[in-house]
Parts: sequence; C-alpha cells; structure tokens
Amino acid sequence: MLHLPSLRVRILAIAGVFISLLPAIAGAASLDAERLKLIPARMREFVADGSISGAAWLVAYHGQVVALDAAGFSDIENQKPMRADTIVQIMSQTKSFTGVAAMMLVEEGKLDLTRPVRDYLPEFRGQLVEEKRADGSRATYSPVHPMTVWQLMSHTSGFDFLPASGPLSRINFTLDATLADAVRGYAHEHLIAEPGQQYHYSNMGIATLGRIVEVLSGQDYAQFIKQRILAPLGMTDSFFSPPAAKRDRIAMVYQHENGKLALSRDRAQAGDPALYRAGAKYPGPELGLYSTAADLLRFYQMLANGGAYNGRRYLSPQSIAAMTEDHTPEHSGYGLTLSVAAKPSALLHLLSPGTFGHGGAFGTDGLVDPAHGLVMIFLPQMNDGTAGPADHALLQIAESAVE
Repeated sequence: MLHLPSLRVRILAIAGVFISLLPAIAGAASLDAERLKLIPARMREFVADGSISGAAWLVAYHGQVVALDAAGFSDIENQKPMRADTIVQIMSQTKSFTGVAAMMLVEEGKLDLTRPVRDYLPEFRGQLVEEKRADGSRATYSPVHPMTVWQLMSHTSGFDFLPASGPLSRINFTLDATLADAVRGYAHEHLIAEPGQQYHYSNMGIATLGRIVEVLSGQDYAQFIKQRILAPLGMTDSFFSPPAAKRDRIAMVYQHENGKLALSRDRAQAGDPALYRAGAKYPGPELGLYSTAADLLRFYQMLANGGAYNGRRYLSPQSIAAMTEDHTPEHSGYGLTLSVAAKPSALLHLLSPGTFGHGGAFGTDGLVDPAHGLVMIFLPQMNDGTAGPADHALLQIAESAVE
C-alpha cells in the first residue's frame, strides 16, 4: 500500500523554496483548510478504483501553496510511488509557453500578431483552402485573407490538427523531423477552413508559431524557452530533453486495457515514455515540455500576477489581457494559447468566469482563477482521457474551499 506522509507535519523543499502545507493556512479566514483535506483522500479513491495510475497536484491561494501532494504510482510495474516532485509530460500545456515566447517578441516590436504568417515564413505564400461541400465534393481556392499570427494562437487559422496523411501525420509520436522541416511541410498543407472563420484545435498552428519564434529570435525554439522563461523562473525540473540524472523521477504513461491499467508504450504521443525521447529531433512547441507541480506554479503564478514573478517582469499586463480574451468567432473559450472559461458551463465545475489555463493530452491541467486568487495544477499520466473526473474533483474541492 502506498504510504502518504501526513500533511499536518510535512514540509517540502522543492526547487529551493520551502513550502508549508495545510498548517500554514489554518488561520486563513477566507479559505477552508478542512475542505482541502478532502483532496488526498479523494485522489486515493481514484487510484484505488483504477481510474488513474497516480497523480501529483498543487493548489495555491494568492501565491501561497495550500495543497501539494501525490497519490498512486508513477511506475506501477516497479512500484514507484507518485511524489509531489514527480516529473511528467505536460503535453499541450506547452502551448502556453510558446504563446508567452511569442508575446515577448511582440513586446520587443519584432512580431505583429495581425500580420500574415507568410510575412515571417515565406514558405506559406500561396497556401490554399480545401473545403468539403455538403454534397461530398471539395472546393480548393485561395483564402480571402491569409492566416495571421494571432489566428495560429487562437486555433482559428484554418489549419487541421495535423496532416491527414504522410510522414508528418505522425510527427507528434515519432518526433523525427526538425521544427523547421516540419513547418515547411505544414506550409504545403491545404487549410480546411477560411482563416478566422472557425475554431479548430491545431497542433500544426502552434508548431508554426514556435517556428516563428525561432526565425525572429535567431535562436533554437527550445533554447529560447529555456533561456527566456524556464531558467529565469527557476523551473529547474522543466525541459524538452530529459537529463539522465532526472529520468528516475519521470512518470510512465498508462491507459485502460481489458479493465486494467497498461503502459501506453509507443501508443503515447512523444513515443514510449521509458525511452525518454532518445534520438528526438522535434522539440514540440505544442506538446514537448516535461515539468513538475512546483515548477508549473511559477509559470502560472507569473500569469496570475499579470506577467511578473519574484521581482521580475516577463510580460506586460496588456499581453496577459490579450492572451486571456476569447478570440474565437463562436466564443469557444480560447484566447491566445490559453483556454478561457467564458461560458456558463464553467460554473458547473465551480470555476469563476475568466478562469484561464491549459490542459494536456495525458490529463494534466493548470488553471488560474483570478477572481478567487487560485492556481490549480493536476498532473496525472493517462493516455485515454480518463483522468477528467479526478481533475474535476480537485477543481471543485479547491474552489469550494474559498469562502
């Protein structure tokens, strides 16, 4: 049986910052510490019934960590417990880092979100739209307006998710092309809609944004993210290529098969997690980062603070405002590389309108609720979409603790 240390006595030192857990908020008049104690027990129930292999989680209230722990296993086969500092693949949460990188270039006057993508990447000149008609036929034509940079960020560019066929259709699994080569290939893909007319979630779009970051900065994409975001924030457990010294802390990825949890192996995006992306060429601006709960707090708290963290400014409040506004024509709830709780349905999980963040393919989630001063991070590693109920339970308990 997995032993969980008592939250009443435990003080964790993670990433050089000593973080006091529940006792630190026992006297907080506006937060119910007893309510937060429900989280570990509820997460153990999700592990016990086989819903998830394990998860780490963190809740912060006005910048102070009020819950940080883990349940279950990071490696079932070797009986390795999930820990608060377990490293996981955050997948699409990476998109928001790519968005922050792009906004940094906007603030330096190097990038204009309203300009066509082709102005920065000439290979996109002449890109066509191919739409399917009601009768099943297809029409191919030049777009009325070429896709713009902000449309890449809001998934309204007209790009499909990935190419429907060819070697790049599997790039998120194989990671076997450079970002430059992959995006050159994407430039020859037909769009599936007129730019700006539809919300259609697209990994190609965010990858293209990452390539723009490379071209305008003159730096390798992953190096830019490390030097401008990860290192300054003190995110020492966050990276694209796993260092050998940290591989024993990386969680495996699971899915349900015949009623049991099984390793995803090569069925997982980014490949078999036990191979630690050996030989990978593709950094994945849309899915490439590994991270931990404590590291991600630094990133999300920076966003919550209006672009500043620990005395350093990363983005202006104006950039954060632009990123957290719903920019989709159907009000689908997506800003600039951030999901935005703009619909009343968000209230069903007790989220405040205006809550923003991003999830990932393995069930990971990171949310900022500005109205309640909350940052909520949930890090399972499930490859079949089954971590949602556990994520919702965490959000609902955390939100209901605010009095």
